[in-house]
Amino acid sequence: MKFFIDSANLDEIRSAAEMGIVCGVTTNPSLIAKEGRDYVQTLKEICEIVDGPISGEVSPFSTTAEEMVKEGREIAAMHPNMVVKIPMTAEGLKAIRVLNSKGIKTNCTLIFSANQALLAARAGASYVSPFLGRLDDISQPGIDLIQTISQIFTNYPEIHCEIIAASVRNPIHITDCALAGADIATVPYKALVQCLRHPLTEEGLRKFENDYAAVFGRPNA
Repeated sequence: MKFFIDSANLDEIRSAAEMGIVCGVTTNPSLIAKEGRDYVQTLKEICEIVDGPISGEVSPFSTTAEEMVKEGREIAAMHPNMVVKIPMTAEGLKAIRVLNSKGIKTNCTLIFSANQALLAARAGASYVSPFLGRLDDISQPGIDLIQTISQIFTNYPEIHCEIIAASVRNPIHITDCALAGADIATVPYKALVQCLRHPLTEEGLRKFENDYAAVFGRPNA
């Protein structure tokens, strides 16, 4: 399973990229609005940091296929790595079909059922983004959806749509997504950092440091 970072914070994206653990970025209007930065400029700067798929979402006020296609073409023109994020609606599927015919990659977002994922894949989406955390919030097991979509796509080799597990909240979600067959998990920076840490790792580092210092002394002591 590959890792994307779900963020519009350039410092977070840069830090994750420097660790060598992410190969793509997902954003949305809410994440960029939270940073208080220009939408287009933020996407362009992200493309300079991560050399991989960068999902930029169409405006929530673009509700017709024509509007989404127009905006999608503008997003795709920003950089060769741009992927156009399109919502799961009937108009969104129409836009995905048109953009796919133009060779533009799309990420169908706000997926909450296996049927929605299958429809998006058949429309030509490059990626589907099922939201497991938001399903968990309403007492539906989100990880079951990831597993079901993975099983369905495996049944049909002609489907070349990748599954991006979205709305990931914690390290347990990440492990579950890998076991369920997600191609990618798009993860907030905080959850990535949590994956790095374990009390036994920290205890081991302290022991190595103390053992070394007992024999050789501490540097610059």
